[in-house]
Amino acid sequence: MFMVSVPTARKWAVRFQAEGAAGMVDRSSRPKTCPRRTPEQVKQQIVRLRWRRRLGPVQIAGELGLAPSTVHAVLVRCRLNRLSHIDRVSGEPIRRYEHPHPGSLIHVDVTKFGQIPDGGGHRFVGRQQGAHNKQTTPGLPRGADYKARTGTAFLHTVIDDHSRVAYVEIHADEKAATAVGVLRRAVAWFADHGVTVERVLSDNGSCYRSHAWTAACTELEIVPKKTRPYRPQTNGKIERFHRTLADGWAYARFDSCESERRTALPNWIHSYNHHRTHSAIGGPPISRINNLPGHHT
Repeated sequence: MFMVSVPTARKWAVRFQAEGAAGMVDRSSRPKTCPRRTPEQVKQQIVRLRWRRRLGPVQIAGELGLAPSTVHAVLVRCRLNRLSHIDRVSGEPIRRYEHPHPGSLIHVDVTKFGQIPDGGGHRFVGRQQGAHNKQTTPGLPRGADYKARTGTAFLHTVIDDHSRVAYVEIHADEKAATAVGVLRRAVAWFADHGVTVERVLSDNGSCYRSHAWTAACTELEIVPKKTRPYRPQTNGKIERFHRTLADGWAYARFDSCESERRTALPNWIHSYNHHRTHSAIGGPPISRINNLPGHHT
């Protein structure tokens, strides 16, 4: 009637007679013993070779005298079967985190871009023409070699950990007073969007280790946090945003002068926050701020 074999029906009947309804619960089909299971010590060797030397299953199998299929099975169980799952710098598995709601943590950092001389920079017009544009741009300081210096634009960036909403300001330095001013305006900007900042994560730059930064965080009732030295991956969300900023704004098109590029920044930031789909959250960052899709409570 139920399209099963006689031994299967007999097995279930015996279980029901012996244990009642509790005997009908699904049971694991895993064997009680597995004498040919890969030893734990060999498993650790496989994982170590994968982490430290980034070897494939065939290479690891050749060094340990195992079958490649065995090595691959171990890597799959340990979730190391793809190299993209491993941090390229340290060789450790990537540990991702996300704070539960907007404002729980914001990331701050400073990135630098060389300013553009009048006529365009070398990325678009070539190094020879770019050097000529530097020499002919009025008002540029000159070094000991008499070559013009366009200077550096310091972009103070702020990213909300949960939503990835960005706040950016351009300044001429990265001093403590400048960083504190950016923090105050960023907190006010987030407050206008209904977000209360609770923590701020920064690297160990001098402006973030200053007394002024600590005093500002205390006044704003924000808990300051620092990344581990020489570990930029901890602040990876804002580091990745800097790459997006360079590809999408700084070097995305030809700008004939620095003021033209700076004028385009507010429109690009608005597009990033309100219209550009973020690959990590599946929508624009602002969608997690106004909670229209119901991403957070």
